[in-house]
Amino acid sequence: IRDTDRSRGLGDVYKRQVKQYSEPTELTAELLNNMINKIVVHEAVKYDNGFREQKIEIYYRFVGKID
Repeated sequence: IRDTDRSRGLGDVYKRQVKQYSEPTELTAELLNNMINKIVVHEAVKYDNGFREQKIEIYYRFVGKID
């Protein structure tokens, strides 16, 4: 029961944060620190035609990576 209560509590925290930051007017350090757990930037791939591609993954707190 405690684990269920704990995970429910985390979900409530996330819901409050999503509601607070669902329509931001600017991207602030506070918003990023509260909503994002980590950002993974992969090595860039450069093609013969000069095009460059780079994969970036964003892992959100409480929900992980969203594809």
